[in-house]
Amino acid sequence: MQHHREISSSVAFERSVRHSILHWYKHHARHFFWREQHGKNPTPPDAYIVMVSEIMLQQTQTSRVQEKLPLFLATFPTLKALANADNATVIKAWEGMGYNSRALRLRDCAKAIVNNHKSVIPSSVEDLLALPGIGSYTASAIAAFAYHQDVTVLDVNIRRVYSRLLRPMPTTISIAEENEIQQFAERIYPRGNASCWHQAVMDIGALFCTARAPKCSACPLAVLCPSTGNMEEVKKSKRPEPSWNGIPNRIWRGRVVQILRELEDEAGITLAELYERLFQQQNNTEPLFINTDKHNSEGAWLLNLVQGLERDEIVEIQQQQGIEKVSWRDLSHCILRLYKG
Repeated sequence: MQHHREISSSVAFERSVRHSILHWYKHHARHFFWREQHGKNPTPPDAYIVMVSEIMLQQTQTSRVQEKLPLFLATFPTLKALANADNATVIKAWEGMGYNSRALRLRDCAKAIVNNHKSVIPSSVEDLLALPGIGSYTASAIAAFAYHQDVTVLDVNIRRVYSRLLRPMPTTISIAEENEIQQFAERIYPRGNASCWHQAVMDIGALFCTARAPKCSACPLAVLCPSTGNMEEVKKSKRPEPSWNGIPNRIWRGRVVQILRELEDEAGITLAELYERLFQQQNNTEPLFINTDKHNSEGAWLLNLVQGLERDEIVEIQQQQGIEKVSWRDLSHCILRLYKG
């Protein structure tokens, strides 16, 4: 009898959660370019737009994607246009998005779809997972948002909302066990409405059920959520990342790529010229490339940075004949440009 009451209570709770979330979303959904329908007779949002937006959203704020996505699509209006683009063109179109390797993975994904799926983005999670650069979240998101498939979609916002609904979370960084989240996710979403449901939960996670300073009192789930007002505010410690002069290498990589984007022609610049431009940005001075311990240390770091970009096929280094890639001094006059592929 007790077990039956617990099941009934759980079913009633989940029903109330569904009603509250969908009712709120009906009146307060955020409007984004990738959620809209495009074309004369659209049904779900265009699968190509959804795929591009999901790759962009992985490590970029929604406001930036909202601004940049239409510009990217103006350059590559179709999947085939993107599939046929060289590396340099894709990287230039990705300006302002950061993490440039994502752009190349997206282009490679487009190539695979053109070559293996007759230019039609797959609708099943299994086929999507087989594409280069597509992980479990992105595959599920495309299936749900572009094709209205009944699948569970789990991103960081949804996991946080579900965790706090499952039971009282002691701190703002506490998360339920993954198997609990998976089971709850499978039970809670309404069949036939997976797209709206998951976008609604994402919106609640972004607007109210935030990682820091959650706005519990304003949340549409406040009266239902067992974590409301009970969580201790705790900041998640950040993992240290490779840096130079206190600035992460990923920021330096972005600065290098931006300098190359802004070149008026494709002739490229020497590594020594790149060095001067980078450290002019950093120090607001105009250092000369001279042979000192300080400059050689900075030069060796910069060489390692651009060689990483070269391995990722974002830039190419044109060596002088007969010179091996052994030191900064040897390579300072080699030419650097965006890699065309």
